[in-house]
Amino acid sequence: MSAYRTSLFSWRYATSVSAVSSAAPLPVPGPRGIPPLFARLVDDAALFPPGNAPMPDAVRTHLSGRVGGNAGVMGLFLCQASRLPELITELVKAKPAEPVELSLVIDTGLGGVPKALSIVESRAELLVLRMVEMPAPADVDDVWLERVNEFVPEDVIRVVEPRRGGQEWLDGIRRVVGHGSWPKIRCGGLSREAFPSVDEVADFLAIVAGVTSFKATAGLHNAVRHTDHETGFEHHGFLNLLVATGRVLSGGDVRAALGETDGAALAEEIKGFSDDAARAVRASFGSYGSCSLSEPVEDLEGLGLL
Repeated sequence: MSAYRTSLFSWRYATSVSAVSSAAPLPVPGPRGIPPLFARLVDDAALFPPGNAPMPDAVRTHLSGRVGGNAGVMGLFLCQASRLPELITELVKAKPAEPVELSLVIDTGLGGVPKALSIVESRAELLVLRMVEMPAPADVDDVWLERVNEFVPEDVIRVVEPRRGGQEWLDGIRRVVGHGSWPKIRCGGLSREAFPSVDEVADFLAIVAGVTSFKATAGLHNAVRHTDHETGFEHHGFLNLLVATGRVLSGGDVRAALGETDGAALAEEIKGFSDDAARAVRASFGSYGSCSLSEPVEDLEGLGLL
C-alpha cells in the first residue's frame, strides 16, 4: 500500500470511528493471534439456509467453536426470534460456561420484538444480546425506524435490511443510517435474483463505508468471488468485500475489487493494510453471517492470511 493510501486510511479511520454507533465496539484480536481484520468477522448462521442445521447440532458446534483454534474468527450466534424457546432448551442441556453472544433475527414482525427481548433478558445466564436484525418493510420510513429505536435498547446493535432494488433501496439505506442502525446487504441466496450485481454492492458501499458500520449476509462462505459449478451463480467473496471497503476509504477502484477473482492478488493487497487501515475497514464492515465457519477459515489459511 502506498504511503499516500496509508495516510489517507489513517485520516479516514480517525474521522469515521466517531461516526460509528457507540454500540459497535471495534473488533479485538482473537486468541492465537487472529489478525484484527478477521477477528469476530464471521457470525454463526448455522440455523439458516443453505445449512439449516438442527438446533442441537448448531448449539454444539457453536460452543465447541468458541474454544477452538479459530475461535477468534467467530462472532455472534444468529437465531430467529421464533426459535428462542428451542435455543434455550438446548443451552439448558449444554450448560455453557459463559453466556452465548446472540444476534436475534426478528422473523415475527416488529411487534414481536419486546416479547423476544424479554425472553432473552430472563435467561441472562445463557444468553447475552449483542445485536437485533430485521428486514425493513417495502416502504421503510422514519416512523418505522423510530419504533425500532424505541424497542431495541441503546446498548444493542440494530441491523436493518432494506429491500434491494433501484433508487428506493438506496434511499432506504440512507434512512437506516440516519436513524443510527446498521444497514445490511444480502449478497446471495437460493435464486439468481438474490445475488446483487457488482454495481449494486458498490453503490451500497459508497453510502455506508466510512459513515457507519454495516453487516452482510448470505452467499459469502468463500473468500474470493467465484462461479458455483452446480448452480451457475456468481458468488461475491468476503475478501473482495473487505478490499472494496478499504478502497472506498482510500479512493481506489471499488468495482474492480468486487469483481476480482484472483485470490492471491486480493491477499497481497490485504497484507499491505496498515493496522489503522485494517481497523478502519472493520469499523465499516462489522461482520457477515455464514452457515459455515470452516469454509472461510480454510480459504484464509489457503491464502496465507491466518
